[in-house]
Amino acid sequence: MRNNVILLSLTVLLTGFLAEAQRSIRIGYVDMNYILENVPEYQEAQIQLDKRVAGWKDEIEKRTKEIDLMKTALENERVLLTQELIKEREDEIRFLQNEILEYQQKRFGPQGDLIKQRSVLVEPIQDQVFNAVQEISANRQYDFVFDKSEELVMLYADKRNDISDQVLLSIKRSSKRSQVNNKADKAQLERDESLDLDEVREREAREAEDAAKQSERDRIVDERRALRDSIQAAKQKEFDDRRQQLLDERQRKKDSIKNVRNGSRSSGNPPGLPETGSSSEGVLTPEQRRQQILEERQRRKDSILESRKKIKDSIN
Repeated sequence: MRNNVILLSLTVLLTGFLAEAQRSIRIGYVDMNYILENVPEYQEAQIQLDKRVAGWKDEIEKRTKEIDLMKTALENERVLLTQELIKEREDEIRFLQNEILEYQQKRFGPQGDLIKQRSVLVEPIQDQVFNAVQEISANRQYDFVFDKSEELVMLYADKRNDISDQVLLSIKRSSKRSQVNNKADKAQLERDESLDLDEVREREAREAEDAAKQSERDRIVDERRALRDSIQAAKQKEFDDRRQQLLDERQRKKDSIKNVRNGSRSSGNPPGLPETGSSSEGVLTPEQRRQQILEERQRRKDSILESRKKIKDSIN
């Protein structure tokens, strides 16, 4: 059928060429895939359709895993079941398998939801392309316009005959016309539509270059900001560490003074005066000070006893 269409097209071309030998035939073509890839509305709808397809595939995979588990359980329990129970479970498994096949056909079959929704998705864009092709062909006096993405084989296609960009530009302008809300937007739209394709390409190239430069400037600013923040963070950390060090030193001094005062009070010395017999290596702890006092008392006691003994011996 497709070959017949090709032959018919070639016949029409040849007939037209012979009938109008004095006039050159103008032929153009469009790349529908290229156009669809650059229409934002189509891309958004395609994303939504892909999400639905992913959900359908997940559902099929989930059901398939459940059936695999049922099969495994049946094989493990087969020796324990009666023939009647085995047949029951096998029938249930077959029923669920048939359900999966029906679900797959419903979603992905020739008449399934995927084909239908894709057709609904593409049809409005195709209508816009058709209208744009009609307008461009009439203005530029094309005799034939083909779709490069279809099965019709094009052995050679000169880029100058590709009107895909003109069609895409026409679709975008039609979309903008429906979004005009005020005089300023209308005036801007008129200025845009006064540009031809080469001027539009030149403007888009400038905008892309400006966007790249702005992106580079933003990157440099971000790097400088990150460096500045890093330096500030390092300085803040150094300040916090130094501050904590000073606070710790101050606390150690307070604790040292407190210990001295506590030791002085326990030995009966007035606060602020040095302790008698204190170690030259540092301040004695209260326990050490107590032990020191006990030892001093014992020495005094021993001294008194020694004196009494000497007196007694002299009398005798």
